[in-house]
Amino acid sequence: MKQYLLSVHTVDDGAPPPSPEAAQLVYDRVAALNTDIQAAGAWVFAGGLHPPSTATVVRVADGEVLMTDGPFAEGKEYVGGFWVIRAEDLDAALAWAAKATQACGAPIEVRPFQQETQD
Repeated sequence: MKQYLLSVHTVDDGAPPPSPEAAQLVYDRVAALNTDIQAAGAWVFAGGLHPPSTATVVRVADGEVLMTDGPFAEGKEYVGGFWVIRAEDLDAALAWAAKATQACGAPIEVRPFQQETQD
């Protein structure tokens, strides 16, 4: 069975954050989706991420390990969260992504992992 990364893409467009009530609706819909993914046996792992401003980039340059604050790539778009799921094929992964975009109200990118898992 293949594993797929479903990444939630967020755009920082300068709009004010959603109200606490609107944010709670998203959290509730995502929690319900998580329950469905788990019940279907497709769950591997999921998580939400803090904003890119909290990132640290670790890299090697001239044999030295360097650490810098902030995101690797500057931009308005960033990954805000993700799911790692098991699915029979791309069509099944896309079906979960369709539910995910409805739950969180953000675009979902679907990418397969390079190797199949033993299931």
